[in-house]
Amino acid sequence: MRPLRCGRRKTRSIPLGLFALCLAAAHCLQSQGVSLYIPQSTINATVEEDILLSVDYSCHGVPTIEWKYTSNWGVQKIVEWKPGTQANISQSHKDRVCTFDNGSIQLFSVGVRDSGYYIITVTERLGSSQFGTIVLHVSEILYEDLHFVAVFLALLAAVAAVLISLMWVCNKCSYKFQRKRRHKLKESATEEIELQDVEC
Repeated sequence: MRPLRCGRRKTRSIPLGLFALCLAAAHCLQSQGVSLYIPQSTINATVEEDILLSVDYSCHGVPTIEWKYTSNWGVQKIVEWKPGTQANISQSHKDRVCTFDNGSIQLFSVGVRDSGYYIITVTERLGSSQFGTIVLHVSEILYEDLHFVAVFLALLAAVAAVLISLMWVCNKCSYKFQRKRRHKLKESATEEIELQDVEC
């Protein structure tokens, strides 16, 4: 009877052991993947502003991080690096990009041409990778347009004031000239009348 009980215990412990082994394997497989978090997937900015394309990742080991830029002009590689090493920045973005170990990048003094899709790819040493996208909209600064309009209107007002002043001076001069002419005509008319009276 006792050997039979021992045999039953062994058969019950085999499925429990397999179950624990499967759980451990699943946990290992899950922990080897790359996870990527993007807090803000759309960013609105104005010209000359500094923009942070913020991301965060988690993985085992040191991954390779790559940022690309996609717009109407095509796909362009911005930067590639491994955290703790020097970044390989493309010529088009030299002195305009700052990298961070968490995968984020900062773009300095953005312009309208910088509007588009920014794609980050985090690749683990074992080959697994994860990518994400941030959309950037860059617009002109409104107050600069208003400033230009205000200066233009002030210039027009100054020109209008000068023209009105010139018209006023011309009007005064013509009025004085007409007044003198009328006075002369009046004098000549009175002289003619006096001469006629003398002749009579």
